Amino acid sequence: MFPTGLSMLWESAEPRSALQERFGHDSFDEASGWLTDVLAETWAIEVQACERIVISGDNAIAWVRTSRGALVVKWSRAQDQFTKFAAAADLIQELHQQGVPVAPPLASVDGQLRVIIGSVSVSVQPRIDGELLDITADAAVRKTGACLARLHGALAMQSDSRLAGLGRFTAGSLDLRRRVETWLQHEDTGRVPDASARLRRQTESLPPIDSEPQLIHNDYRASNILTAGSEVIAVLDFDEVGLDHCVSDLANACVLLGTRFTSWQPTPERARAALLAGYESVRPLSPLERQWLHALVLLRGIQAIPPGDDPAGWARAV
Repeated sequence: MFPTGLSMLWESAEPRSALQERFGHDSFDEASGWLTDVLAETWAIEVQACERIVISGDNAIAWVRTSRGALVVKWSRAQDQFTKFAAAADLIQELHQQGVPVAPPLASVDGQLRVIIGSVSVSVQPRIDGELLDITADAAVRKTGACLARLHGALAMQSDSRLAGLGRFTAGSLDLRRRVETWLQHEDTGRVPDASARLRRQTESLPPIDSEPQLIHNDYRASNILTAGSEVIAVLDFDEVGLDHCVSDLANACVLLGTRFTSWQPTPERARAALLAGYESVRPLSPLERQWLHALVLLRGIQAIPPGDDPAGWARAV
């Protein structure tokens, strides 16, 4: 999935410079040595080999072979997120215990699931071997929708004040009409005026949604879903978890399901339909939720249109 050695996940930056500037390591070997010491001292795990390190923004991910099998080590320098990261680690462990397919974090020698070491926050998880979701595989996409519904059911039973903030893909308040109106008034760039006008008409007469906000994943898409055949074997990356309505998470998945790292393509209608069918096989939407879903899919579609050139056809997709 990723090359051996040092690389960037999605940025065009030179990886060695990024490693030095963001994490203070001058080379892949130096970073590997640091990881070896961290896992030995904090997790009592012997590293046999570090295969690759991938940098993504303020975060880095390493794939290592160890005395406890193949592991993935994640660390971040985003100090303002450290409390949330710790809460997310606790949440993933709870979801694992409920049978949700996740990669549960390994506890350190003193029982922590996420450990602050120097200026970074570190977690260790088992490596789960699978393939990123193929959105052309209808059965896998349908089961991905069903998995999201079961995930929402499990998340509905969780409450943690450290995770109560709004997620990356929400704007404004938990009042969906106010959210849409605020975006149209202050953030709409006018790239697709007909679609924006359609969004305004759709939401003007909609009553408030008949569901309560809860924790949602907020980044449920192909790059965070591992499959084996048509089965979902792991949902990854809970860094964006936050409080919102389930239909907001579902709308985001409908629009961005096929996106992967440097490959951002609109989700075909067939895949959206399969995702929704799978979701509703577990958690049927109310008529009002369905109306709000249509509006939020349109909102997310407009928001996904890139500035400048649009070779992937995001504008045409709305």
